[in-house]
Amino acid sequence: MIEIETEEIVETVEKALESKDRRFTESVDLCINLKNVDLKQPKNRLNLDVILPNSFREPKIGVFASGEMALKAKEAGAEVIDPEELKRMDKRSAKGMVKRYDLFAADAALMPQIGRSLGTVLGPRGKMPVPIPPGTDPGPILERLRRTVSIRSKAPTFWVSVGRKGMDARAIAENAVAVIKAVESHLERGWQNIASIYVKTTMGHAVRVV
Repeated sequence: MIEIETEEIVETVEKALESKDRRFTESVDLCINLKNVDLKQPKNRLNLDVILPNSFREPKIGVFASGEMALKAKEAGAEVIDPEELKRMDKRSAKGMVKRYDLFAADAALMPQIGRSLGTVLGPRGKMPVPIPPGTDPGPILERLRRTVSIRSKAPTFWVSVGRKGMDARAIAENAVAVIKAVESHLERGWQNIASIYVKTTMGHAVRVV
């Protein structure tokens, strides 16, 4: 059994970060290649949300809420969507709204209504809202969302962003370890189903981890 720890990946990340600087901030991505996994079987496909230890992005989050929860969601940096919009929304406007936001959260009491109105649009895109229990401060939930990366893989090779160039190499390595361990734990044969792992910046060369 292979155990990947942060110390082992820091040097690999540092090598990847040595790539030539570009005119934009490159992402740092993890490439995982699987083997001996029958991905034609839906049960074998990866469908994971991994909470990273270190934030590196600012996704646009839409929150279905009203009253005090809406005010706190705004204070936490999210955009509030008036629940009344659900009553007026057709499929075209729903698709437009889905494109405007990277992630969604919602007052848990609104989830049945959201499911009826938007389930067919949000569901296939993996964007169903994260429910916020009544009386709960949405701030910590939204912060976890910002640190969450989704893995939806139907192919043996997939990419996951774990940082941005300019971040500390150790912080990126910690994120990479979190993703690798989550993937390994969901594979039927664990490490025996992983062929190789690489780290690279958007325009840089891939550096092998294992």
